[in-house]
Amino acid sequence: MGVSIPILVLAISLHLIAFVFAVGAERRRNTARVVPDEYDEKSYCVYGSDASTVYGLTAFGLLLISQSLVNGVTKCLCLGRGMMSGRFTTYAVFFFVFSWVSFLAAEACLLAGSARNAYHTKYRATFHVEHLSCTTLRKGVFAAGASLILLSMIASTLYYWAHSKADTGGWEKHQNEGLGMTSSQFAENQHQQKAVITNV
Repeated sequence: MGVSIPILVLAISLHLIAFVFAVGAERRRNTARVVPDEYDEKSYCVYGSDASTVYGLTAFGLLLISQSLVNGVTKCLCLGRGMMSGRFTTYAVFFFVFSWVSFLAAEACLLAGSARNAYHTKYRATFHVEHLSCTTLRKGVFAAGASLILLSMIASTLYYWAHSKADTGGWEKHQNEGLGMTSSQFAENQHQQKAVITNV
């Protein structure tokens, strides 16, 4: 199996779009402020936009699709036909494990960040008596997810490339060239035989 450029481009594109959404989620993290109630002596939390949760879940979904695409094409390393032994097989196994570790870590950051960002403090506090703490997502969770998305993209790309080389032993191009030369020589021999018969 050779490297399919459309599949490679699609997988990288999905990773990059997921990265952009993760960065957007970090920049649009929910903010909160304590506001006194105008009707009684209590205060409550007022939250900003929940756009960060939507961005985080979108990045989560795109990364999942990209990982599924690469592993579907390669039959998840172990379900397809056997690969030829050699250094490319070693590379394929290493990058397969590395891509899954970085993928799972990125998905954990995106999912946890989205869930935490969507949580709003529900209770109220007596004004001037109890300090009300408004729960918000701490800085850096989505940024960590974005960094792990890039690592996952690199690992998945190298895994796909190494798998394609290990699957064919790195000789696919040379075999095709050899077949092409054989076919061309066979056609040329047939043409010469026809010319000899015609002359006779």
